[in-house]
Amino acid sequence: MLYSKNGFNQARFRRDIVGINKRVPLAGGGYKTYVNLDNAASTPVLRPVLHKVNEFMDWYSSVHRGAGFKSLVSTHVYDRAHEIVGGLVNADLKTNGIVFVKNATEAINKLSYRLGFTRGDVVITTMMEHHSNDLPWRLKAGTVYAAVDEKGALDYKDLEAKIALHGSRLKLISVSGASNVTGYKCDVARIATMAHRAGVPILVDGAQLIPHSPLDIKPDGHPEHIDYLVFSAHKMYAPFGTGVLIGPKKAFLRGAPEYTGGGTVNIVTHQLVEWAGIPDREEAGSPNVVGAVALAAAIEYLERCCMDNIEKYEKGLTSYTLKRLGEIKGLKIYGETDPNRTENRVGVIAFNLDGVPHSLVAAALAWEGGIAVRNGCFCAQPYMLRLLGLDQHQLSRLIHKKRTGDLSGIPGMVRISLAAYNNRKDIDRFIECLGQIKNMARSGELAKRYAFSQQTGSYYPRDVKVDPAKAFKLS
Repeated sequence: MLYSKNGFNQARFRRDIVGINKRVPLAGGGYKTYVNLDNAASTPVLRPVLHKVNEFMDWYSSVHRGAGFKSLVSTHVYDRAHEIVGGLVNADLKTNGIVFVKNATEAINKLSYRLGFTRGDVVITTMMEHHSNDLPWRLKAGTVYAAVDEKGALDYKDLEAKIALHGSRLKLISVSGASNVTGYKCDVARIATMAHRAGVPILVDGAQLIPHSPLDIKPDGHPEHIDYLVFSAHKMYAPFGTGVLIGPKKAFLRGAPEYTGGGTVNIVTHQLVEWAGIPDREEAGSPNVVGAVALAAAIEYLERCCMDNIEKYEKGLTSYTLKRLGEIKGLKIYGETDPNRTENRVGVIAFNLDGVPHSLVAAALAWEGGIAVRNGCFCAQPYMLRLLGLDQHQLSRLIHKKRTGDLSGIPGMVRISLAAYNNRKDIDRFIECLGQIKNMARSGELAKRYAFSQQTGSYYPRDVKVDPAKAFKLS
């Protein structure tokens, strides 16, 4: 059972993670069981998802155009996967299309081609966005950024003012459902209402939201309706190369798709092209049927757990993590630090340790404790720079270093990101290892044991030959 009278069966969920007991090498010799606290980047696969994929492989074949029975099965499964994805967020499939792509980045780029921007059009996004919800808009329209406060939370008054300022030129409001740096959750229902009051649609980048919180995109015409939604399967236990774009069918019927070819047309002559309907016209070429199967299986697993239960569990674990981090002197958390205020966040926490470079902290966690975290800017450089409070001189110095290939001393943070399979033992191990790193830094041992690579911008143990090829070989 994945649920009970008491709620979420976390122990069962954890056992269902492929590789949960994998042991990895340490700098001092020996091995430790891997602790993955880098789930905002990608999650491991669930065992039932992998089993469903393996079960399907006996039936795998081409879709939509094959006459063989396996093709009929594959077509049914692929089409059904679209329906399951729509059901996750209560999308009305009569008016909304579910388009499968590679990932959320491709989904946003695809949408940027479908909205028919003209000179002078404006997209409002925020200062907290992942580059994938920023750069595509810069290439298509004037991009305006709603401000964030010193904790990285969205300034709704500034957003409202910018909506009013740009008036009829405003064509879209595009926001993260949850930040991949601070874990801060935008009130997407509130923003949707603001957008519709101004007569424009809203896009929600749900990459960091959908795996952790329930979301109802509401019916068409509802003030809180989410017009466009994107997310990625690899962040929700199905890392087989599928992303999702949900939006009104009529928006995809404007003009020609940006990718054309097999499967996108109803009829072609040398004088005529008539495009297919949705989603076919937006899914050029042979699709990733296996990825669709994996995503559908992951969704059905998560729905059996109940997303409300998952959210409640993760909030409790986030609160515990914030409390434990607060016990460490010299550690600065970016964003909300109060363990009792988890209602508007997911379990993503960015921090720095005084006097220790972020890349060295990350390396030491990996090689001293077998703990995976992430460090750097997390593909959200403008947001990170705002949170770090860099002045113009520091920013100019950073730009110069980047342009000249000097990767030493680049500002950044360490990030941990939690998932439903993580538990308090994972956090306790992480906190214990952070304490060891502090002591090693104070004694000078850390500097002796680790060397900086100018080529990668990372630290590595001096006395260990790092050779990932020994762990896994393709041939």
